[in-house]
Amino acid sequence: MANLNSVKTFFVFLGKSVFALLEVMVFAIIPRPQKNVAGEIVLITGSGSGLGRLLAIKFARLGSVLVLWDVSREGNEETCKMAREAGATEVYAYTCDCSRKEEVYRVADQVKKEVGDVSILINNAGIVTGKKFLDCPDELMEKSFDVNFKAHLWTYKAFLPAMIANDHGHLVCISSSAGLIGVNGLADYCASKFAAFGFAESVFMETFAKKQNGIKTTIVCPFFINTGMFDGCTTGCPSLLPILEPEYAVRKIVDAILQDKPYLYMPRFIYFIVFLKSGRN
Repeated sequence: MANLNSVKTFFVFLGKSVFALLEVMVFAIIPRPQKNVAGEIVLITGSGSGLGRLLAIKFARLGSVLVLWDVSREGNEETCKMAREAGATEVYAYTCDCSRKEEVYRVADQVKKEVGDVSILINNAGIVTGKKFLDCPDELMEKSFDVNFKAHLWTYKAFLPAMIANDHGHLVCISSSAGLIGVNGLADYCASKFAAFGFAESVFMETFAKKQNGIKTTIVCPFFINTGMFDGCTTGCPSLLPILEPEYAVRKIVDAILQDKPYLYMPRFIYFIVFLKSGRN
């Protein structure tokens, strides 16, 4: 049975890798059509700084209605101001600790009443402890799971039903390359990002099986991004695995959303690494 599962896993990853390669080749020649997100209600968690702030500004320029969630009121208000300066006419900022289930549900109900049904949900909020497993306090490991993974459960529960009822929506999971491959010194972070990836992919498969074609999914797995979250991190192979600049990462993420791409790995060398990992078994 173990050998059968290994063979199955290998072919799943092989299929994904071949599909991704063909996709890159085809759309390098033929531009992929992009959807219009003007007027769409876009909720971004962790919008008070870093990647979340840049995503908000990008969607502001595309004419989306923005719903910004962050645990930092001050940071979120600054993002709100920047989004308006970028052209957004409707921006709603909410202070929300995504690690707390009750708070997620409470603020979600507030959003539904004050703004409407969220049509693009971007689970971006994340934390990293940066500690070795045995040096990491239990409460910090639990916090990693609460923010990096469990928050996805609660936001999906809150906003997916309306997407299904409207047969229209897009679920975006910002996971990580550390959600595909274990990394030394990031045990709790990797585990939480593996969980987020598996959850998002499972819901993607579930909506596909139910023929809920109006619900799109994009799962993003970038290498380390230079946002301050991974200060001090280096790469042993900068030509193949560079530390990504946030502006580049956001541009690729938004393009993937506009093109309804199910998976986005950055840089592309990640596809090859995942393929090698699958073949190792």
